[in-house]
Amino acid sequence: MKYQRILLKLSGEALAGDKKYGISTEVLQTIATEIQEVHKLGVQIGIVIGAGNIFRGVAASTEGMDRASSDYMGMLATCMNALALQDALEKKSVETRVQSAIKMDQISELYIRRKAIRHLEKNRIVIFAAGIGSPYFTTDTTAALRAMEIGADVLLKATRVKGVYDKDPEKHADAKFYEHLDYINILNQGLKVMDSTAVSLSMDHKLPMVVFNLHETGNISKIVHGEKVGTHIS
Repeated sequence: MKYQRILLKLSGEALAGDKKYGISTEVLQTIATEIQEVHKLGVQIGIVIGAGNIFRGVAASTEGMDRASSDYMGMLATCMNALALQDALEKKSVETRVQSAIKMDQISELYIRRKAIRHLEKNRIVIFAAGIGSPYFTTDTTAALRAMEIGADVLLKATRVKGVYDKDPEKHADAKFYEHLDYINILNQGLKVMDSTAVSLSMDHKLPMVVFNLHETGNISKIVHGEKVGTHIS
């Protein structure tokens, strides 16, 4: 396999499926099955999950709420998604740990880098919740940071389209698809892949990324085997 340790970035919206908010148990089971199949290959998996299906801090801050307060609420929402995904995985007999950047002993471990790596070495999936524990940082930035901290070979960014386009392919039929991009191209062209902090962090530390369609069965497995799927960024 091309990649032995991966960091998978899931958006909160991915868990909602066709709904506008909440968690679709059907979608949750499908995602858990995809992850389970990759885990069976012996790949070590870390996961960062967003909270757009429950609460989006930036949107709330534009409506008058203090940005820091709304971001903390968003962090708590990621914990809800993390617990839901953990439950779905463990029902498939996949040993999983949730590590939160905010201390909440009753539901998760506190994030400790060396402990997270040890879990991965023991073939446990680690779900990183509550972002980095500070406001003003997105879960994209969290994903890039955690990927580097655990020594991941690649960051996989799950989306609902094939990969990266020059404009929204769901709105523009003539959108151009990119098979490969440099990080600097993303910043210069203002492509909406990840926020600029996450892109800059990944570029500075030479962390490769693959942006792919989560809803095409087997895509994660194809990527770890080195097949050409989605957009490769380096």
